[in-house]
Amino acid sequence: MAENREFFYRRLHSLLGVIPIGIFLIQHLVVNHFAVYGEESFNKAASFMEHLPFRYVLETFVIFLPILFHAVLGVYIVFVAKNNVRRFSFFRNWMFYIQRITGIITLIFIVWHLWETRIAIGMGNAELDYSLMEDILSTPFMFWFYIIGVVSTTFHFANGLWSFLVSWGITITPRSQKIATYATLLVFLAVTYIGVRSIIKFAYGI
Repeated sequence: MAENREFFYRRLHSLLGVIPIGIFLIQHLVVNHFAVYGEESFNKAASFMEHLPFRYVLETFVIFLPILFHAVLGVYIVFVAKNNVRRFSFFRNWMFYIQRITGIITLIFIVWHLWETRIAIGMGNAELDYSLMEDILSTPFMFWFYIIGVVSTTFHFANGLWSFLVSWGITITPRSQKIATYATLLVFLAVTYIGVRSIIKFAYGI
């Protein structure tokens, strides 16, 4: 019974990493990418998201609670997972190992990012506009912190997408898994570009 429950939780953990968390990640990075087209463009996109109907309900049940569950179970998996990188040094084993490392980095990054943005806005200490991210990224340390955080998050999502396809029986054969590897690599590169490009724009205006 306990094994069945853990199997269910792990599959749910994998599912939530793609739906809705992965979808939210892409949407969030796309909105940020509007900064590339200018301050006014970003402010309009951010304002649209800020004034969505039932925003607090959506944030709670579609974003924050799924992320909380995914994070708590993810930390548990990190500490109980048996990594055999030294003994079985093949590609997928390394991806499994890096997935756990990026999971911890991503968790730290998300908590900090929420503190500087959503919580600061909720407490009335900041407004959701272009200047908020411009100020956050005004130092080299925060610039590189965000670069590492975004790359870690996009890798964790893309590699998690591959694991999702396997664990849910979508890619069963070695050939389909190989194709999924290349497909998720393209996802990683595309989403990372969107995120990093936005950070560079906020930080340096280029």
